[in-house]
Order: sequence, then C-alpha cells, then structure tokens
Amino acid sequence: IRPGEKIRLLSTGQDTEVKEVGVFSPKMRIVDALQAGDVGYLITAIKEPKEIRIGETVTGSIHRCKEPLPGFKEVQPMVFSGIYPVDTRDFENLRFNIAKLQLNDSAFRFQAESSVALGAGFRCGFLGLLHMEIVQERLQREYDMDIIVTYPSVVYHVYMRTGEMREIENPTYLPDMSEIDRIEEPMIKAQIIAPIKYLGAVMNLVMEKRGLCNNTENVDEYHVMITAGLPLHEIVLDFYDKLKTVTRGYGSMDYEPDGHRAGPLVKLEILVNGEPVDAFASIVHEDRAIPRARQLVSRLKDVIPPHLFKIALQGTIGGKIIARENVRQMRKNVTAKCYGGDISRKRKLLDRQKEGKKRMKEIGRVNIPQEAFVAVLKASE
Repeated sequence: IRPGEKIRLLSTGQDTEVKEVGVFSPKMRIVDALQAGDVGYLITAIKEPKEIRIGETVTGSIHRCKEPLPGFKEVQPMVFSGIYPVDTRDFENLRFNIAKLQLNDSAFRFQAESSVALGAGFRCGFLGLLHMEIVQERLQREYDMDIIVTYPSVVYHVYMRTGEMREIENPTYLPDMSEIDRIEEPMIKAQIIAPIKYLGAVMNLVMEKRGLCNNTENVDEYHVMITAGLPLHEIVLDFYDKLKTVTRGYGSMDYEPDGHRAGPLVKLEILVNGEPVDAFASIVHEDRAIPRARQLVSRLKDVIPPHLFKIALQGTIGGKIIARENVRQMRKNVTAKCYGGDISRKRKLLDRQKEGKKRMKEIGRVNIPQEAFVAVLKASE
C-alpha cells in the first residue's frame, strides 16, 4: 500500500485515497510503502469514525480481493438505553466523545434521539448490562462527561393486526395496543454453574424471573450446571447480582440468544403531574406491571424534591391508573403573624393561599433531578 493509491473497505464498500503510511516499531515513522508482514498505520480521507468497522478487510480499489478475510462478524447489540447530557449545552461534546469511544468498542452502537423530559441525547445499544455500565464509567472518567442513563430495554417484535412486524427497542414508539396482534420478547438460553447446595435457591431465582429450568447436570461432586430459558428483559437489570447473592458469590452464568416468544406484555408509563415522562416508560409483563409501577412511584416520591404545589406520581397502563403517590408540597405558615383575634382572619389567609396553590398547579412545572433517573435504574431492594 502506497500513498496516493485508492483502497476499498470491504464491509462497507467504501473507496478512499491513502494519504500517508507508516510503521510503529522500533519507533513511529513514515515509510514509502507497507509490504506483506509489516505492522503499521495508514491515513486516509475518511473523516467520520462511524464509517470504520473494527476487523475490517482493506484491499486495493483496482486489483482487489473478491471476499473479505474470514472471522469478521458485526456484533448486534441486545440491550438498549438512552444516554443524555445533564447540561444540554454538552450535547456536541457528548456526540464527539461517544464517536471516539465507538472506535475501540465495535459492539457499541448509537444514534441521536430527543426526549421531552431530558432534551437531546442518544439511543445506545450494548451487549448487556455490564457493557452498559463500562461505557457509562468510561464516559464519566475518561471524557469527564456528566450524563443521565435511562431505563434499559431490549428489542421486541411487535406484530400488527395488518400483518406487519415492527422491531421496537424504545417503549415510547410502541403503537396503540388496539392495533397490536401480539408482542414477542427475546429469549436467552442460560448456563448457570453453582455449588450443589445452592441449587434450590438458583432454581427459585430462575422461576422468579419467569424462567424455566430445562436441564441440570453435575459438573463434579461439588458443582452443578443448570440450563434454563429466560426472557432477556428479566436478566438485564439485577439477575446477575441476585445470582451472586444467593450463591454467596460462587455462581457464574453465560447466555446466548434463543429466539423470541409471545407473551402478555404491556407498556407501563409514569405520569409526573399528569405528564408522561418517556424516560421512565418500559415494556413489562402484565403480571409484573402493578408491583413495578408501585416500586417506581415509591422511589420517585423520595427523590423528587417538594414543590410549592402537590405533585401526583401515577403509574398507568393504557390510561388506567394502577399506582399513585404524592410528593408533598412546601407550605409557608401564612398565619404566623396572627396572634389571637377572630378565627375568620386566619381562615381568610389560608383560603387565599389555597387558591394561589391551585393556580400554581395549573401552570407549575416539575423539575426532575438526575437522582430520580438513577433511582429508577437501581436494583430492587
């Protein structure tokens, strides 16, 4: 490969021109050409990091090979979550830093999206919850970004009554339930290895997560391997943490995709002061909707600060309210300066305050702090 030559990236089919080539050892320097067996670098006219794939095969534009080298496989994300800057002015910095991060993490995917509650941000795809936590930590430590990460979700197959199938990864885009024939959720095949004495606890955990234990096999005289089928959505939050807890840290798990399965799934929305917050929306199993809604509104009640008016927190499914909590209002003691006298004086001041709070609720805006979004992500206690 020489400077001035045209090359082609086989996975994307893109042609570009080589500007410079060089080697790294014994020290980094520019050379006239890269030959067979050299380990070096090449600089091209490509300007966007998203146009490069890790593991790409590069060949000449004119005399090119017909097929790429074996082994390259584009990794498909399994868990999706939104990443938003705490300060909306940092959006461009976040875009630049996420693009740099994607260069050395080929499994990471992102695309721009907008949220009513959180403003401009990115919908990101990850291999799993651990991968999501690593990306979050790198953005905060290496790039010094203050970010909010929304509730993780997976890709659902939504079959419409018209026969059309849609892939939905963001609960906000789920169509009206009257137009849906069925929803299929992704399943996984998990292999769990744990000490034999914790077999009962592990099986109870699998069943708690709507899973089914298909097979058990003794690895040795002290350990057993359990093969189980589980919904992917149930393991992306706290399954691994609970597995470590019930096995005293000795349990380990590996999993692989295992198709999709239809189930009674519904869209759970959280209303704050009557307005739906899309960052709190999620697709859940019908049987788990009420406990999940109560858990969410209970957490939010503790982290949303009191306002000058009472705030209603409601969990809803298709317009039906299934859980509710109230954030208490701040109240000034307007009768503090009334010493003695007729009770009607105090009553007049309290009624005037009540009318003012009623008007304030009609036009008031609720500020949701970052801690509220973090609280939603925390594992159940």
